[in-house]
Amino acid sequence: MAAPVRERARPLLGKALPKVSGPELVTLAALVLRVAWRSHGAFARDLLDRTLRRGKRENVEALLASEDRATRRFAHRLAVQERLLSPVRLARAASGDDDVVIQDVCAEAALATVRDGAYDEVLGPLLGSRQPRVRSAGVTALRRAGRPAQAKPFLVDRSGLVRACARWVLRQHGTDPLPLYRALCADPSARYLPSAAPLGLAECGTRTDAVLLVPLLGHPSGAVRAGAVAGLRLLERADAELLLPLLDDLAPSVAREAATALLPSAVRLPEAWLSLRLTGDRPVHTRKAAFRLLRAQGGVAQLRAAVQLLTDENPRLKALAGPAIQLWAVPPTGVRRGDAEVAALLNRCTHLFSDHVLTRLRQELGITE
Repeated sequence: MAAPVRERARPLLGKALPKVSGPELVTLAALVLRVAWRSHGAFARDLLDRTLRRGKRENVEALLASEDRATRRFAHRLAVQERLLSPVRLARAASGDDDVVIQDVCAEAALATVRDGAYDEVLGPLLGSRQPRVRSAGVTALRRAGRPAQAKPFLVDRSGLVRACARWVLRQHGTDPLPLYRALCADPSARYLPSAAPLGLAECGTRTDAVLLVPLLGHPSGAVRAGAVAGLRLLERADAELLLPLLDDLAPSVAREAATALLPSAVRLPEAWLSLRLTGDRPVHTRKAAFRLLRAQGGVAQLRAAVQLLTDENPRLKALAGPAIQLWAVPPTGVRRGDAEVAALLNRCTHLFSDHVLTRLRQELGITE
């Protein structure tokens, strides 16, 4: 914008902005913040900031409830700086907003301004939040509040961040969390076992703790079985003979975790056994897990698997085949020149290659059209 235009617009905005309130202010604030990053846009943002600080509190309240994320961030930062919100209100804002910046700003401010007698009112919303970052802030605050016992249930929180904070709080008060995890995982026939307990054990245990996780691979709960697989991977005990059958598990999370754990050793897995898992009578999650491992094998095994999925009835699985074929490269070890099987496979998917790429592949493989 030209300088003469800016010089005329700025005084007009300065006079008009203090008179705007309610929904109109919410809309205008979103516009101001959207253009603030542009050249000379900082003037309008600074003017909005000064106007809100000098104006009615109701104007800030209106922006706190805006649907625009940038506006809510701006308003919450201002409210914290001006001490407009109580610690309880800040804790509830952190717990209820889905924006991580607002969660951090409000949780930190709530804990920084809370008084000893009001910990219950502040910690309640934080610890009960659905947001992991907010729960972790609440759990960490249990140390300052002198309430380490309240951190124990969070050892098996679904969030790894929260579990780590709970372990830290307990250690700061002289409690080792590892025996607690071992006690939880010691009985594979236990009717109730928190699904995150196996993973928590692996996060702070040693490789010898794998003996507690192996029996949990047969637990009735799919979430527990998946946690046990993930735990074995963390402990570097992902034995192929043990985990390969879990690709057929009825729980998608178990098959997914098993495939993830087996990826580093994919080249040593039996191609024929995995290829059988690509047939249409297998569950979708089993076919997807098997394809991940066959693709990781590379070479002709990857090409065979991808071509097989080209005709899969599931559109999501079929969509995985195209990129796998287009990115396929002749393995460093090569293949038999003129290999009839590779030629046949490429002929089934010529529509996925440009003429130049297809010609190059055929030349590298010694295949004549």
